[in-house]
Amino acid sequence: MKNISFAAFMLTYLCIVSHVMAQQETKTFTYTKTPQADLDIVVHYPPDWKETDKRPGIVFFFGGGWENGSINAFERQAKYLASRGMVSARADYRVKSRHGVTPKECVDDARSAIGWFRKNAATLGVDPDRIVASGGSAGGHIAACTVLMPESEPNDGTVSHKANALILFNPVLNFGPQMQERIGRDQAVAKAISPLLHLRKESPPTLLLFGTDDFLFKQGEEFMQRSKEVGCRAEMYTAEKQPHGFFHKSPWYERTLYRTDEFLNSLGYLSGKPTITIPDSKPTP
Repeated sequence: MKNISFAAFMLTYLCIVSHVMAQQETKTFTYTKTPQADLDIVVHYPPDWKETDKRPGIVFFFGGGWENGSINAFERQAKYLASRGMVSARADYRVKSRHGVTPKECVDDARSAIGWFRKNAATLGVDPDRIVASGGSAGGHIAACTVLMPESEPNDGTVSHKANALILFNPVLNFGPQMQERIGRDQAVAKAISPLLHLRKESPPTLLLFGTDDFLFKQGEEFMQRSKEVGCRAEMYTAEKQPHGFFHKSPWYERTLYRTDEFLNSLGYLSGKPTITIPDSKPTP
């Protein structure tokens, strides 16, 4: 100990304290039990969070074609939005490679996750009327399906699984013929889990984020056109000449998160200017 300076000792101490505090800001819960696995949700709390708060909340779902993917996806986005004052969560769900399920079960899990989040709003410090569902690709698809599906009863009969707003990163929005092999060519299921087909005037505010070179970009344009026809609010951010999954890399990670922050501001879920810094660089061609 005598060989360590006081300054070095204090630096080490503060690092340990900071690490412990960082751990305290995140907690993992099991939100549902399925025949294949118990499913977890990781919750990120704002720095000044209290259980008695009524903050807006957001739940992220990872991508991976309903076959793969990790709950670690969207960790950066969740941490950022928690730093801005939201209770942010990342939900696991069953996928084909690990659990032998189809996209229908993935959708069921997403609905269960939102239902759990709302049911536990009082202890999570969340406003049950300000819950956002978000995700990328297949995760964006199941996030959209928490709302944009035919009417059905909540999983527990009492708590709604419907998100109040949607933020969707290059999502699948129409379960067309090229994807129906995943559900045994079941046309009824395909229609039920095609968010584009279930837009209504009452549909929640939605932000889509797409690269223009994405093979799903046309679905985004169709969603925007249909939104205009029915009179619901939808906005689309586009990244010129960017492919599927563009938002994972800089500067698009920062740009899409900045736009997400602006959208949440417009809903009254956040206030003040976005705090994320956009790199001073030109988009990758």
